[in-house]
Amino acid sequence: MDSMRLLTLNIAHGRGLSLYQGFHSRKNIHRNLDRISHLLRRLRPDIVALQEVDERSHWNKHVNLLDEIKQGASYSHGFLGIHNRRSGRKQLAYGNAILSHHPIHSSESIPFGMKNLGEKGYIFAEVEFGEDVVSLVNLHLDFKSRRIRTEQVEQIIDYLDARSRQKNGSRPIAPIICGDFNTSSKRQRDAVQHLLDHVRRHTSYQIYPRKKAPTFPAHFPKWGLDFVLVPTAYEVTSCRVIRSYVSDHRPVLLQLRKRKRTLETKSEFAETISA
Repeated sequence: MDSMRLLTLNIAHGRGLSLYQGFHSRKNIHRNLDRISHLLRRLRPDIVALQEVDERSHWNKHVNLLDEIKQGASYSHGFLGIHNRRSGRKQLAYGNAILSHHPIHSSESIPFGMKNLGEKGYIFAEVEFGEDVVSLVNLHLDFKSRRIRTEQVEQIIDYLDARSRQKNGSRPIAPIICGDFNTSSKRQRDAVQHLLDHVRRHTSYQIYPRKKAPTFPAHFPKWGLDFVLVPTAYEVTSCRVIRSYVSDHRPVLLQLRKRKRTLETKSEFAETISA
């Protein structure tokens, strides 16, 4: 893998910068999705991690958002994991999604709970990138409670640990973890640091954007809520928060490549740095 471009973005149910998607007509929803598609065509990410993506919800006129963006941005592969589903007159079906120019080898969707409004979750996917397989976790955490976010991160940790044990002693490349964390990376007792502390016990990870680079709200960003956690198997050659108004979040775009020698443990990584 010579180079890969990865983008993460909360698309806010296709409502653009407005407060509620239900205020929009079907025409306006399509217009907002066209703007997202145009952004992806311009930035050309190989893999796109999206949050707040509707399959069929009453509040945005039952438009399948992923299908529209996939077609508009000319992606060959996509996966939508539904984390919130409600039947009846006010139907809801939404979650996180991945778009890719490369085949999605496997995918799994895991909601954190069973609420029929406001439920969050994560998806795990493996993307065939030439001869390599890129593992990716795309998450969306609770915005109200630090305690709930920490519990959600614990679920992700348990999942990753279980997957690691299933490999029967082999050492797969650790996954890239990205999405809307709904909290700052600097809060020591919150979700980002909690997840980083865990994954760094197994291999060295770096968090991007590294410097203060707020992503929310898009017009006058004050808070960094959207991050990408990258294991040492990859070298990040550039990271940008894109000035964009397709959503109330700004997208984070990384360009990275696989290291020639994979350093899977903290001790190996430290030895290389000191050499």
